[in-house]
Amino acid sequence: MDTKWEIVESGPAGAEQTVLLLPGGMCSAISYAEVMAESTLANARLLAVTMPGHAGAPPPKDFSTESYARITAELAKSAGVDVVVGFSMGAMVAYEMVVSGAFAGPVVLLGASLSAADEPVFFRAIIRLGSILGTLPAAVLKKGAVSMVKHAALPPERQAQLQADFARNNTRDMRRGLHEYLRWLRRDDDPARRLCDVGVPAWVVHAEKGDGGLPTVTCVSGLYAQATAAITSMTAPINSTARKIFLIALPFRELRREQ
Repeated sequence: MDTKWEIVESGPAGAEQTVLLLPGGMCSAISYAEVMAESTLANARLLAVTMPGHAGAPPPKDFSTESYARITAELAKSAGVDVVVGFSMGAMVAYEMVVSGAFAGPVVLLGASLSAADEPVFFRAIIRLGSILGTLPAAVLKKGAVSMVKHAALPPERQAQLQADFARNNTRDMRRGLHEYLRWLRRDDDPARRLCDVGVPAWVVHAEKGDGGLPTVTCVSGLYAQATAAITSMTAPINSTARKIFLIALPFRELRREQ
């Protein structure tokens, strides 16, 4: 495994279950700090990572989702991971890991987008503008993420941590990563059906209000409703640690809203 991973670990090394936590775009491993601090997860081994090319981490040679899935599956195998939890872009990677057959354990997909229509029009437009304006659109997204943390209901020191994370993003890496992200979203391969067909225990989770509120298993679009209908009918029970992760809260997103 040639990829150099930035990893934050908690829990006993000999735990019965090891959970890999994949953050959203532009975020680092510390975006899962609140989840990892939960006492109900004290007996699980939690590995939060910073995805290559995000939050200042060394970029990968290949920014494609398929490549991210391969290198993350290698990490999961070497670390003895039982459950993968992904948020936003991290959920995209977790999804690709299971549908490609690279990972066979339970997955929890938080705030996932599986098609271009699942992302706001404005966000997709910003990504496309990168083909014309270079890194300028990425710089706008980066500046916006840093400034909007100020409005989050978080202690000042935690805000400073997250702002520093966003500020470490390299706009060239962002542009490449976002381009590949949009390419993946535009594919036409019935993503909901692919997820259902692999038969891996999975939870597709969205917040009641955007991706910053309380989690709910009710999916907010027809695509997610299709996936949920099949997933909830699976006979294999979801891993208990994955259930706890789901019940606690969604991990941080760049634009967590004040309620």
